[in-house]
Amino acid sequence: MWAGIYQYRLRGEEHAWTPENVAHLQHAVRGNDPKNYEEFAKSVNQQSERLLSIRGLMEFKMPDEPISLDEVEPASDIVKRFSTGAMSFGSISHEAHSTLAIAMNRIGGRSNTGEGGEEPARFTPMDNGDSMRSRIKQVASGRFGVTTEYLANADDIQIKMAQGAKPGEGGQLPGHKVDKRIGAVRHSTPGVGLISPPPHHDIYSIEDLAQLIHDLKNVQPEARISVKLVSEVGVGTVAAGVSKARADHVTISGYDGGTGASPLTSLTHAGSPWEIGLAETQQTLLLNDLRSRIAVQVDGGLRTGRDVAIGALLGADEFGFATAPLIAAGCIMMRKCHLNTCPVGVATQDPVLRKRFTGTPEHVINYFFFVAEELRQIMAEMGFRTVEEMIGRVDRLDMRRVHRHWKADGVDLSRLLHTVEIDEDASLFQTETQDHGLGGALDNELIAACQPAITVGEPVRIDTTIRNVNRTVGTMLSGEIAKTHGHAGLKPDTIRINLTGVAGQSFGAWLAHGVTLVLTGDANDYVGKGMSGGRIIVKQPASVPRDPSENIIVGNTVLYGAIAGEAYFNGVAGERFAVRNSGAIAVVEGAGDHACEYMTGGVVVVLGETGRNFAAGMSGGIAYVYDPEGKFESLVNPAQVDLLPISPEPDEDEGTGRPHQRPSSVNDFGMGDMLRHDAERLKILIERHKLHTGSAQATKLLDNWGEALGAFIKVMPVITPER
Repeated sequence: MWAGIYQYRLRGEEHAWTPENVAHLQHAVRGNDPKNYEEFAKSVNQQSERLLSIRGLMEFKMPDEPISLDEVEPASDIVKRFSTGAMSFGSISHEAHSTLAIAMNRIGGRSNTGEGGEEPARFTPMDNGDSMRSRIKQVASGRFGVTTEYLANADDIQIKMAQGAKPGEGGQLPGHKVDKRIGAVRHSTPGVGLISPPPHHDIYSIEDLAQLIHDLKNVQPEARISVKLVSEVGVGTVAAGVSKARADHVTISGYDGGTGASPLTSLTHAGSPWEIGLAETQQTLLLNDLRSRIAVQVDGGLRTGRDVAIGALLGADEFGFATAPLIAAGCIMMRKCHLNTCPVGVATQDPVLRKRFTGTPEHVINYFFFVAEELRQIMAEMGFRTVEEMIGRVDRLDMRRVHRHWKADGVDLSRLLHTVEIDEDASLFQTETQDHGLGGALDNELIAACQPAITVGEPVRIDTTIRNVNRTVGTMLSGEIAKTHGHAGLKPDTIRINLTGVAGQSFGAWLAHGVTLVLTGDANDYVGKGMSGGRIIVKQPASVPRDPSENIIVGNTVLYGAIAGEAYFNGVAGERFAVRNSGAIAVVEGAGDHACEYMTGGVVVVLGETGRNFAAGMSGGIAYVYDPEGKFESLVNPAQVDLLPISPEPDEDEGTGRPHQRPSSVNDFGMGDMLRHDAERLKILIERHKLHTGSAQATKLLDNWGEALGAFIKVMPVITPER
């Protein structure tokens, strides 16, 4: 086998990034030296001629007469189409992450948070007028740090369906990179590795994806909702579904790139070049008359103006860069990102190594303007005055180079370069905006009624009915609260909304602190998704004689990715209850399969039977399960948890950390020291459940507390922090 599959080796495998072109690029951006950039671009574009990429097989079709460079749109407009890639705070250092954000905000482009959340301090502009706020906020399956405040501070919200460098796998951050600061932002346990589970638990179908798009649009109506897809066979069909699901933007991610926060086994033999996925996406959207409704971005190994030109001609409106701007900021491609030993302070959380970071926003800005100027030269030679004129013009590409190289001879690019026949008035790029149907949302009435609470903190009480067509109730209201009051929200129970009927999907999604939703009836899937401090109570009508322990009162995937808050359900929940819960407390009278899956924080109390595979992947938080018949142990996934009895003896009171009955803030729901006081904490939660729902089961247990306590089992994660 050839050497240099992962690391660069002389006379080994060819790599796109070599010591020479890294040096040329860094000299160029540090000295603002166009000649060094030309050497860098020449090196990369010559790699294309050595057939390291599909675009290397393509050539531009030039017109008889070029146009003057003065007629081409300015670089300052072109760079607004550029974004940096989704590299999380955690995979890279604060210094690197914020440098990219400041640079992109200065030039009007977009930086991407990645899937690790963002510190709230970055939402406020700096004293010098710069901003460290990433305009693109990513939402991945792990939901790390996805609070209402985080979403309310987004210009774009990107749903990460998959990662181009390793499709089929979730993002991964080794435990030794999760320090206290990273753990706080991600609402997880320091020292414990974090993996976004590969399946999106609220994206089993295009219909469910459409619901998530709708939910996120409700949190921040002004933001574009984007979906990140991987360049694989069939991606065009998925992109068409994404467009029909009313996404505003889609990203097609190629298999190149990645910050190195991946297992080595994930980096090869997965995904495909972006040229293939982009061409398929453009053609499929045109064939289905959907292209005008959605913006298309391409990313994955873009390095030069030539790459951008080919991306535009194949159909991209926007362009994402990740490794290249990191190199401009100081990365030297040591490929040690996953080890936390980056010697230049880019991909490490080590405070000593972080001091070695020398990158500045100016370096990143210089790089993007070099790329834009190279693109302008190509546009002038091809006769295009604007990037918009270039988008989708595959007729201006050919594949003559294929026939000039013995190894490429026989490669057929005709399907990639196929021109779809469309009506004269059809567009090759986005010209319309999606209708998300927010005008008919119940929240519009709620926001109007709650203005006294939002503006001056005056208590508001509302009584109304709800139907299953009322989706995502409370979410737009919560977004308004977060914009004004941040994650802290309002004082407890400032807004109390009493509803009667059947709630549609995502009832109380991203519910803000200070809002209480009381539903007398039942609710569909995704109740309390992303809850950020609110309180949800769902109870059956007093006149109904049915047994709550045998009645499904809320659907599947309840409290998915909840950050904080309380939930009390006077009945049974469906499957995947509290999946990826990272801080909410919940009491339910029974749950389906896979409850507490991937949970990293919070407290869950189950007063009845559970399904199988309980606590799979659970790495934080606590669960208490009532098990009078001794069945529960056989239903638990034991890989990462221990089952413990609960002692009736009170822990010694050390003066702090004792649970208390009343929650006091978004950061304190009265749970006390989570390593002690189990019996006291459990009793308080059951008392709250009785208070809020009138639960007969809670009353029965409290009336015979001494005996009932002995039938509870504590589920506790046993993951040892990585060193």
